[in-house]
Amino acid sequence: MSYLMKGVRCGSCVRKMHKVTGALFKAHIVKNLLSINERQFQISRASSQLSSEKKDSYDYVIVGAGSAGCVLANRLTEDCLSTVLLLEAGPKDTFLGSKRLMWKIHMPAALTYNLCDEKYNWYYHTTPQKHMDNRIMYWPRGRVWGGSSSLNAMVYIRGHAEDYNRWSREGAVGWDYEHCLPYFKKAQAHELGPDQYRGGNGPLCVSRGKTNHPLHHAFLEATQQAGYPFTDDMNGYQQEGFGWMDMTIHQGQRWSTASAYLHPAKSRPNLSVAEKTLVTKILFQGTKSIGVEYVKNGQRKKAFASKEVILSGGAINSPQLLMLSGIGNADDLKKLGIPVVCHLPGVGQNLQDHLEVYVQQKCTKPITLYNAQKPVNMVRIGLEWLWKFTGEGATAHLESGGFIRSESGVPHPDIQFHFLPSQVIDHGRVASTMEAYQVHVGPMRSTSTGWLKLKSTNPNDHPIIEPNYLSTERDIWEFRQCVKLTREIFAQKAFENFRGPEIQPGNHVQSDQEIDAFIRQKADSAYHPSCTCKMGQLSDSTAVVDPQTKVIGVENLRVVDASIMPSVVSGNLNAPTIMIAEKAADIIRGLPSLREKNVPVYKPKTLETQR
Repeated sequence: MSYLMKGVRCGSCVRKMHKVTGALFKAHIVKNLLSINERQFQISRASSQLSSEKKDSYDYVIVGAGSAGCVLANRLTEDCLSTVLLLEAGPKDTFLGSKRLMWKIHMPAALTYNLCDEKYNWYYHTTPQKHMDNRIMYWPRGRVWGGSSSLNAMVYIRGHAEDYNRWSREGAVGWDYEHCLPYFKKAQAHELGPDQYRGGNGPLCVSRGKTNHPLHHAFLEATQQAGYPFTDDMNGYQQEGFGWMDMTIHQGQRWSTASAYLHPAKSRPNLSVAEKTLVTKILFQGTKSIGVEYVKNGQRKKAFASKEVILSGGAINSPQLLMLSGIGNADDLKKLGIPVVCHLPGVGQNLQDHLEVYVQQKCTKPITLYNAQKPVNMVRIGLEWLWKFTGEGATAHLESGGFIRSESGVPHPDIQFHFLPSQVIDHGRVASTMEAYQVHVGPMRSTSTGWLKLKSTNPNDHPIIEPNYLSTERDIWEFRQCVKLTREIFAQKAFENFRGPEIQPGNHVQSDQEIDAFIRQKADSAYHPSCTCKMGQLSDSTAVVDPQTKVIGVENLRVVDASIMPSVVSGNLNAPTIMIAEKAADIIRGLPSLREKNVPVYKPKTLETQR
């Protein structure tokens, strides 16, 4: 019995032991299962993050779908193994896939609409200019697919060969004329066909004016009567003289870089494009660029670049983004509490622009564009353009112009003219008041330079823009020459049948002091900001990128746009910016640089005379 009782007690202990052992085993299993689940969750989460990052990772991230960004997006995705993300702060340049529904962009004659509209325009303003009666200057810049090539006057001017040779001397080795000319040609499809200077098979369609307007003919005849040569191609052998302008217009439509480069490429599977996307910061691991942070639809997101981030925001946005990301003058960045990634004091410095003034003459015959600007006629012109892309809406009307030297001894032209058979007031924001014609005239290589700096750490705040216009005596003198030489041309016999009283400056403005005062009150930007991330050698403390377009002092980051010009060229900036992007695309892809040696360029027989 006792034995049985003992056995019963023993069995109870065994059962208790089994229960304890089972509980411990279960606890162990549960613990292991929890541990496995936690590891699986961590692996799953990491995998999800990697998948998300892979989804948001590309070989190249390009910031800005403007004149340079569209070129790069097209050229880099020609390699089907390269993936590209193109980010643009503004909207598309089409609506429901239609250019007609975005006629304010694509109708050449409608260009002033977007100069006055913030929808497609950054709408910048400068500081009060102390050498210009403290005027605040208006700076429109494109914020739309195509950038400023979707807003500009469509004038295709390359500058002078010596501009690029000067770049090489200033430290941009490999950017002289013989290395740049092939890229101008590669980009271009000129309607007159290819030659030693023109391209014939590129994506950028270039044409001449079709209006045959009598005032354009009178202007060109007057310039020859004044002793200046006629040039049949101011982008070719001879810039000096007057002739017919090349324009980025194709079949009656603006031919922006979005039309030329982006639209043909956007269906490629290796190109992703996002509009209405504001890039707020470049992401770094140490000094290595790995991607960007951006805001879209109010949400903050990131995109990663396995190879490079390329800034193509232009001469204002690119230095602004560099500074917001910790690249710039260390003292300025520290004052705003921005962690310094790289001290590059040249960021935002060396700001250069072209300033111009309108010299206007009343026309005695009703042949200017004054009547075309009346509401009934504007409707008629608009309907014809919408129907056939023809008529007065199919041109920007800046069909003639030229380049001259301001005085003897100047080696190549430093004054530019655009002639217009109409009157423009306040950037086109005020309607024309009379039958009139005008020239836009201004110096091409001003000695005044400025700067831009951050106003705050908020990416939405426009930077402080200080162009420092007319801060040198040389610039003031050149503008006097612009007015005097224009008056001389307008006084020629060719204008006798059209010439009424001078509207501005006006006959009461005659002395140097009176002309200087007129310039201070009426000169405006020609919309050519540049040089704020200048290209140069590592030994140049003011350089921001090297001749390979890489940002100095960091890795995997480039700037490719008008900001990297070492100095402003003698002419409009859209064609040179496109050339820069074409050439940079070959550099990025590791292709050998194109080169054309010993291409002849006109030189005056003597520099002892001004013309």
